Amino acid sequence: MSTVPSLFSIGFGAEGPLVVFCHGLLGQGRNFAQIAKHMGLHGARTLLLDMPNHGRSLWTEHFDYLQTADILADWLADSTEVGGEPVTLVGHSMGGKISMLVALRHPELVERLVVADMSPVAYTGHRQFQDIIAAIRTIDLDRLPDRQTASEILRPLLPDRGIREWVLQNLTRTGRSWSWLPNIAVLAAELDRILGWPEGVDGSWDGPTLWIKAANSDYVLPEYAPIMRRYFPATRQLTIKDSGHWVHTEQREVFTAAVERFVAQPARSVAPR
Repeated sequence: MSTVPSLFSIGFGAEGPLVVFCHGLLGQGRNFAQIAKHMGLHGARTLLLDMPNHGRSLWTEHFDYLQTADILADWLADSTEVGGEPVTLVGHSMGGKISMLVALRHPELVERLVVADMSPVAYTGHRQFQDIIAAIRTIDLDRLPDRQTASEILRPLLPDRGIREWVLQNLTRTGRSWSWLPNIAVLAAELDRILGWPEGVDGSWDGPTLWIKAANSDYVLPEYAPIMRRYFPATRQLTIKDSGHWVHTEQREVFTAAVERFVAQPARSVAPR
């Protein structure tokens, strides 16, 4: 385990290509644990990262995608786990946007890119995360007796048990005090920016890119393909059936197999732009 310089990580596997997983909003690196363990036993080295303002990683005063991508890039460049070699970045949702920006801004750090159910666009009208954060903020942590009570408070607001349990993974206790691992205040205040895409992003990255669409999700639509391929001209899209936005958990075996096949492609070097 490592906290150098600013991101918490857990690693699996001793040899093979290095694959770094970047989770989505309100997630943690461990959301990819089963996938990372499997790949670590089958010829890859894997790292699970907590993104800034999540898990056990640093908090920032504001949310900014360019800043967050640069924090990740600094970690990739400086950490002993990576050793300065180009990696495969696998990013889901918010982590997909962060990973795309690392490839665009720091191409020498990225060998391959996997973007899971996310596009380089600004989303409007997506209420799912607004509703999740609003539900989280109904819990009075100072008066919370136990985790089961938190679950009962969330039940009418988040009736999907899987989403509710995923949210409660972020609830932690130290002594008698409860707290949220994510920086809820910043994430709630700047949710529109998280759902957005930073202005003025230009250039392209021509490395191998796997763009995974969840069949039952609307985060990857046909009208987003031109902008995706402008940024990433070597994009290949894969649709995973019977899956929603959390495609890596709803169809874990299919997702894992797709990433493994992609990583097994012949290596290439990515020259700095």
